[in-house]
Amino acid sequence: MKTTGEHILNVQNLSVWFSENGPHKVVQDISFSLSAHETLALVGESGSGKSLTALALMGLLPPQAKQSGTIEFYQGTPLHQLSPKAWRNIRGKEIGMIFQEPMSALNPIMKVGQQLVEAILTHERMSRREAKQKAVEWLSAVQLPNPALLFQRYPHQISGGQKQRVMIAMAMCHHPRILIADEPTTALDVTVQKGIIQLMQTLQKTYGIAIIFITHDLSLAASMADKVMVMQKSRMVEFGNAKQVLLSPQHIYTQALVSCKPNPYHKRELLPTIDSITRPEEFPLSQSTIPHKVISAGSNPLLSVQNLTVNYTQKASLTQKAQVFTAVNGVSFSIHAGETVGIVGESGCGKSTLSRALMGLQAFQQGSILFPDQEITDYAQADWKRVRLNMQMIFQDPYSSLNPRMRIGEILTEPMIVHKIILKERAQQEAIRLLESVQLPASAYKRYPHEFSGGQRQRIAIARALALRPKILICDECVSALDLSIQAQILNLLKLLQKEFQLSYLFISHDLSVVHHLSDRILVMHAGSFVEEGHADDILFRPQHPYTQKLISSANFALT
Repeated sequence: MKTTGEHILNVQNLSVWFSENGPHKVVQDISFSLSAHETLALVGESGSGKSLTALALMGLLPPQAKQSGTIEFYQGTPLHQLSPKAWRNIRGKEIGMIFQEPMSALNPIMKVGQQLVEAILTHERMSRREAKQKAVEWLSAVQLPNPALLFQRYPHQISGGQKQRVMIAMAMCHHPRILIADEPTTALDVTVQKGIIQLMQTLQKTYGIAIIFITHDLSLAASMADKVMVMQKSRMVEFGNAKQVLLSPQHIYTQALVSCKPNPYHKRELLPTIDSITRPEEFPLSQSTIPHKVISAGSNPLLSVQNLTVNYTQKASLTQKAQVFTAVNGVSFSIHAGETVGIVGESGCGKSTLSRALMGLQAFQQGSILFPDQEITDYAQADWKRVRLNMQMIFQDPYSSLNPRMRIGEILTEPMIVHKIILKERAQQEAIRLLESVQLPASAYKRYPHEFSGGQRQRIAIARALALRPKILICDECVSALDLSIQAQILNLLKLLQKEFQLSYLFISHDLSVVHHLSDRILVMHAGSFVEEGHADDILFRPQHPYTQKLISSANFALT
């Protein structure tokens, strides 16, 4: 175990730039130090330089990148001067890294155990049998069930939280002095996230490591970090004790970041954004509030679902019989015109399967779906075309849901022309109107998806969904991958569009604060069933079911 307080890392005036960009620096004059047992959180919007700072510390900058400044590691080792060969003795052994997306970091054609064995043998002299034994011990150390069985599985056969634990085992198996975690919990639900954080803290305490934690979750940073560095446009704008910086921020940019997070006590208000706080004269925030949707007792719902069940059949193999898995187990709910119904629950509980069944993209075994007053349960695929005129979906990853070879204008006009929503000669005019409705310029019409940021692409996806003038939008984790500032913009936009077009939303997310902020009613889903439902405030402040209580206790709602 390393000595507490031992000086591990000292960074002075670190700058990074790309040779083709001339003098423009993507990381500018960053300085900080780190000791054993300490956790430093790097926070800021996408593009602020957080990940490039981490890559510089790992010696993983791309070939065209240049850097200046000094990075002194344990006992004065100058990382900024190391040769590629010398880096191989440091990287992975003395400095480990956990990446944001474990599925892309793990080799999909190698078993989990084999990958961990290779990581162990890279820096340690032992037999493959000894390495396998150590790998199983590490799978157990990161609290994975049945480690010997999981050793034989491929990455696609385990959950997202389990994959992230495997990545932690690979990063920790050599007891590194520094662990760099780049957004390790972003795509995980709150209970899995809490387990991953507790695991990292336990390993930190056991082995005396220092942690650099990159995140856009400010509440998480405040709860687990000793120090925090706030980065904006490649510069460090604020640095200090985590709780002091995030609870009493001094820089206006830090104040803006903190204000963007949904506050459960200001549910009806539009969220502040970075621009509305830092440049209020250019981007004034509307003071209008969004009224709570009151449903009259006798009103008919727009969508009514009764006893919907979706089963998956796992095919038989040489060693196992065919098995039926129930993903959605007899659920019932309704959505009224202009209402937002939120669904929360852990990964694998059946949220996305339910949404795909409602869109006719997933077969279901029993149940009834009335929309708006038509029974659509037995519709043929050709009939679902009419349903999708009035029910559209916004997906989690807008880049993969937008055709990269089509211009934005084509993406927006094609569905309108195919469904004969508008005359072909008026399609461009309508597409530009849609772009303006989601606060994008008319010039976006002729550009391609890769020319836009993540938040802008999500606006395009919303515009495409609105092109058919639907009555219901299903939002499946549509803000989970976005920065707090961009998330606030999209949530505000969804509220304003709902008010303008009288839309109904089925809003699916693992983020309870976001679901509460947007929803009138919330359904809590667990193992394919709804275990609790009610008004959003009742679910958040007065949960009745133990599972709901567990979800809420695992979540960070505010910086307190």
